[in-house]
Order: sequence, then C-alpha cells, then structure tokens
Amino acid sequence: MQYVPFGRTGLTVSVAGLGCGGNSILGLAKGKSEAEAVQLVRAAFDQGVTLFDTAEAYGTEGVVGEAAKQIGRDKVIVASKARMREDGEFITAAQLEAKLDASLAKLQTDYIDIYQLHAVTPAMVEHVEEELVPALQAAKAAGKIRHIGLTETSPHDHDQLTLQRVLPTGVWESAMFAFNLMHQGARQDVFPLTEKHGVGTLLMFVVRNVFSQPGVLQQTVKELVAAGQLPEKLADDPEPLGFLIHESGAASLLDAAYRYGRHEPGAHVTLFGTSEIAHLEANIASILRPPLPAADRKRVAKIFGHLKGVGLDLPTRAKAPKH
Repeated sequence: MQYVPFGRTGLTVSVAGLGCGGNSILGLAKGKSEAEAVQLVRAAFDQGVTLFDTAEAYGTEGVVGEAAKQIGRDKVIVASKARMREDGEFITAAQLEAKLDASLAKLQTDYIDIYQLHAVTPAMVEHVEEELVPALQAAKAAGKIRHIGLTETSPHDHDQLTLQRVLPTGVWESAMFAFNLMHQGARQDVFPLTEKHGVGTLLMFVVRNVFSQPGVLQQTVKELVAAGQLPEKLADDPEPLGFLIHESGAASLLDAAYRYGRHEPGAHVTLFGTSEIAHLEANIASILRPPLPAADRKRVAKIFGHLKGVGLDLPTRAKAPKH
C-alpha cells in the first residue's frame, strides 16, 4: 500500500479507501451477513487500507465499528457522515449533535476521525455555515471528532458549486467529491482550492456503472454524441475508451478508471466499493499501479475534459442519502 498526508489534518492515509456504501454496502445488499461484511473490512485492512468511509445513511457504521474494534481502533481512520435532512427539513445543530452521538455508539468509539456533512447542496450552504459549522466545531473541541468535512451531492451539483463556495472559508479539512474519466471538472474547479487550503480529498464516482457495466459506456457515448457533446465518429465506436487498454497502458477499463483518479494531482484517497475479497484485491492493485501514460491522459482530457455529470449514477441497491 501507498500512504500520503491528508491535507493539513496531520493524518496519513492509504491511497485506497474502502467505501462502505454504494451498490453493495459491503455485501449486505447482496445477501451477505454482517459477520461477512466485518471480514471484508478486515481483509481490506490486511491489504493495507487504513481509511474506511461509512455513513448514517449506509447502515454500515456497526460493521465498521466492529471491524475497527477487532483490528484496533488506533490503527484505522474512520470517516462517517450525517444526513442533512429530517422529515424534509434541514437538520438543526441539536439534531446534528444527536446524529453524531448515535454514530459514535454504532461505531463503538468515542471519536470519529473525519465527520462529514452528507450530500450538501448549494442551497444548503448558508444553513450549514450559520447553524451546523458551530456545532461541528464544538464537537471537535470536545474530542468527539478529529476533523471536519463534507461531501458534495455529485448527481445534483455537476458544477461542484458547493465546494467552490465553502472551501475558501478555511473551515473544512476534508472534502469528498466526484472525479472520473468523463467528469473532470474538479481539475479546474476543486483541486486548486483543496491544495490552496490544505483540504484532504476523498474521490468518489471514480468507477460507476458507466465503466463497470457492459454496454453502459457505449449507450452513454451515443447519447452524448446525439446531444452534440462528443464527435460523431464516437457514436458507433464499440470501445470509446479502448485506446487506454494496451501493453504499456491499462489492463482494463476499470484499471484505467482507478488509475486515472488515483494519480490526479491533489488526489489523496480513491474510494472503491466491493462485496468480494477477490474484487477488493483487484481494485487495490489498480489503484497502486503507476499513472496511465501521459499521451493517454492527454487524449482523455482532450476528448472528454469538457463533460460534466457523466458517470454519477446513484446506487441502485443501497439507499441513497436524502437530498
């Protein structure tokens, strides 16, 4: 495993982080038991993964807490998140405190390394800054959380306006956001801010259905061509990203996608989800491989660099966070 400093937090994190939600929610969505999910987390740790990202919305805080207890709490970095709405209304500071206490109980710990507000839309920013930031800072002062973060709502904020608004304030120590082969806007809009302000970065949507499910990429490209967003010659290309796969390049499209995200300047943790140990090992292997060839990266940026909102499909099995 490779490890890097996580922004200004003082944490050192594994470049591969296990996402404990997504389509599989550690296999729970595929019929596996909580004991098996705990074993999956432990298998990731055995591969060198030290950062585990869960959330109130995922229902896996208990699994992560049990695994962390078995591994040793001080050996892992636990990230969790609070939903932003209750009964259709923005949460209050008191509700956030209650959510934090509930997460601590499920995680069987007295602190969370990175506590994040989950899926913050641009419309929520004012409320977050006025109502919730003071509560987060108080919880940090009390030792309940070590570092304050938030996640964007990628499918509903393609221009990443939330992060562009909040990161310059200097409050946030961690940011989770989308970046992938066909959604590269963070290169101009987010990474310059995270690097300037020392914010740790957690990349999500690096791989989604568009890169992992047969036929989805081809259909997506056809739709983008029809919308005038891609050259017409790509409409009938059976492998629109096939140029990435060659002897000195990527071994597969998934391999290319993980390596493209992992080696973007400013990227700290590339998140991945899985339900199987073999898949876990393959994902980690890709994340640890060298960058894609420079010529391939330039070609991806030239063809797809202007696109926004591609590959940001919400989980099809796990319950998505409320927006």
